[in-house]
Amino acid sequence: MNEKVEIVICLGSSCFSRGNKHMVKVVDDWLKEKRLKDKVNFHGAHCFSECVNGPVLKIADRIYLQVDTEKVIKVLSEYFNL
Repeated sequence: MNEKVEIVICLGSSCFSRGNKHMVKVVDDWLKEKRLKDKVNFHGAHCFSECVNGPVLKIADRIYLQVDTEKVIKVLSEYFNL
């Protein structure tokens, strides 16, 4: 059985106000476009204790700091080899 890849976006107040509010849609749209929704568990969470380095995104066990639209698409593309 293949486990789903966990993608967690920080929705704490600092990350949310720095852009993760918008990033939720960017990630969701990218996953739909690439037909990966069924292979991913994408959800929000609070506080990775990296508020000063936000917005924060976690894929599997790796945390990405200071993500923006361009960086999140690059990270997702590299992770999924697309």
